[in-house]
Amino acid sequence: MLTPSAVANAKAQAKPYKLADERGMYLLVKPDGARWWRFDYRRPHTGKRNTLSLGTFPDVSLRIARERREEARRQIADGIDPGAVRQEAKAAKMRAAAAEEVAAYTFGMAAREWMARQDVAEVTANKTRWILETFLFPEIGSVPLAEVTPRQLLDALRKVEATGKLETAKRARVKAGQVFRWAILEGTAEIDPTASLRGALKTPKNKHHAAVTDPAKIGELMRAIDGFTGQPVTLAALKLAPLVFVRPGELRMAEWGEVDLDGAVWRIPASRMKMKAAHIVPLSTQAVAILRDLYLLTGSGRYLFPGLRTTSRPMSENTVNAALRRLGYGTDEMTGHGFRSMAASRLNEMGWNPDAIERQLAHAESNKVREAYTHAAQYLDERTKMMQEWAGYLDALRAGAAVIPFKHKA
Repeated sequence: MLTPSAVANAKAQAKPYKLADERGMYLLVKPDGARWWRFDYRRPHTGKRNTLSLGTFPDVSLRIARERREEARRQIADGIDPGAVRQEAKAAKMRAAAAEEVAAYTFGMAAREWMARQDVAEVTANKTRWILETFLFPEIGSVPLAEVTPRQLLDALRKVEATGKLETAKRARVKAGQVFRWAILEGTAEIDPTASLRGALKTPKNKHHAAVTDPAKIGELMRAIDGFTGQPVTLAALKLAPLVFVRPGELRMAEWGEVDLDGAVWRIPASRMKMKAAHIVPLSTQAVAILRDLYLLTGSGRYLFPGLRTTSRPMSENTVNAALRRLGYGTDEMTGHGFRSMAASRLNEMGWNPDAIERQLAHAESNKVREAYTHAAQYLDERTKMMQEWAGYLDALRAGAAVIPFKHKA
């Protein structure tokens, strides 16, 4: 049998060694000086040999180690495997810790993690964040993710619906569903409560971006833009918008590093495009002239259209729309996004290749085979010619041309 002094004076050696006590218990002395209490026994029912740790010296004294050995022996006598009991206790502790972690993991935490993993254009990310933080976080942001019920989510969405924001309520449901489906894949949720909400919200009416498409009225719009007396940078944005017809967010966040004035091309990186695919905008001679004048004003900075308060950020997303309102165009007449509808409508009627038009609009192609072809070829030569003739067409309308030239179809 071991004595307290023998245990205290046990010295480390080059190899591990044992100091035996009795009834299967011993002190294992390791080369690093650590001293472990061990108890060897045979498992009840199977008779297989097993070793149970009883702690380390000096935290566990010889007396306490023996008490733990005797408790293990009593369990064995009752047909209980002390090793299995300890494993189950550890598993229960881990389950309890996991349950606490799940309870502390809220919808808001999951949503923020999901947003951080999204590879989308900045404007899309900002809209998603706005929807979640404004309409869902106040209602269910602090609720444990696993405890969010369809009823809770529906109540939150109907509060949005009650304000008349039907489209926003719909988008909030979609975003919540994306969060839950991501959480399911991550193992932090088991169900998507939005699945049972289909049809529970009012259906928003299809809302199209207001746009001027009548040729005579397009001419009036071009002349109105020429007469704009606001900020020179805003005027440049107004003049360029109909010539490039990109999305408003892509226009206002344009950077000088993307523009090749000598090559007459604007290359927008995939990171700033809604569809996450790089986009090429051929620049007409008219567009290049506007940009050369603009370069004298903002060329020393990052953005073509910097904000009024700071050049480190682009102009506000409402700048172009506000300028159109100042020109007398209501929200039901023309918007910044409407320049895209205007170009799409007229170019199709003028007989240009629909594929070239869609590619220039950077629309997603529903037909995947066709998509692969259009993205590879890009119709760049045809688009370059189209953009120049479109600029000339706008000039003619601005001048009040009575006869509108149409492209001859092959």
